[in-house]
Amino acid sequence: MPALLLALWPLFALIVGGHLLRRRDLLGEGFWPGAERLNYFILFPALLFHSLAGAPLDNPVLPRLAAAALLGLALAWATLLLGRRLRGWPAARFGALAQGLLRFNTYLGLAAIGSLFGPPGLALAALMLALLVPAVNLLSVWALSAERGVGARTLLLPILKNPLILACLAGALVNLTGLALPAGSERLLSLLAAASLPLGLLCVGAALQPRELAGELPTLAWNCALRLLAMPLLAWAVACLLALPALESSVLVLFFALPTAPTAYVLTRQLGGDGHLMAGLITLQTLLAAASLPLVLTLLP
Repeated sequence: MPALLLALWPLFALIVGGHLLRRRDLLGEGFWPGAERLNYFILFPALLFHSLAGAPLDNPVLPRLAAAALLGLALAWATLLLGRRLRGWPAARFGALAQGLLRFNTYLGLAAIGSLFGPPGLALAALMLALLVPAVNLLSVWALSAERGVGARTLLLPILKNPLILACLAGALVNLTGLALPAGSERLLSLLAAASLPLGLLCVGAALQPRELAGELPTLAWNCALRLLAMPLLAWAVACLLALPALESSVLVLFFALPTAPTAYVLTRQLGGDGHLMAGLITLQTLLAAASLPLVLTLLP
């Protein structure tokens, strides 16, 4: 536990720092949207490209890791559909609840995996992102649009334009084809990647909205319990079923233990979902993850 806390507390300190900076308005309100765009379109894609370009893609365990990630996601989605059928949630509410259970904070995830498992862990995490980001985005858009129908263009266009997915594909292409990057590119990508996660965590803290916690506490509580505790247990069971090695199991469980993504709020608002509920889920899950992540990780081999 002490080693885990030493690895994780600086990450949550950055999140708290981002929240305080925005609350005190030390950098100006206009700083945060620009910082988020810089990270989303340039710095974070550089990290993913850099991680995948040098990853050992011939690792024989990777197909099992991919199967485990998609199986866990499919089981969680089936549970959500059953809950919607039994409770009759409208799309606006179902979309927020689904994103609270399925989406994950990529900045916190990669920062935690990098701190705990180093470059080998980051390479596996980048592969997980390449699989899960498109799948989770498809399910999120469908959940928010279930009552009015949604076309293939609405579902697929955001994925095809997603810079994180494009960076993963480009990194894998460079890796598999053996293309040589221009001299100095490795250093440039390393510098961009190093700036991504600290800035991303500050932006996560800046996006927290504690005032949105009022009025929905029972719903927030059960959704947070499922995301932060039940989902990692599900991932652990799937990892055991498919006999994943220790590192791959740890990365899978950590991804399924992460709080939901702050970007879920933007998508929810764009598609007419319950923004109040989504903001509350993002805020409470992020705060509770400071305690749940070390607890979950202590159970890993």
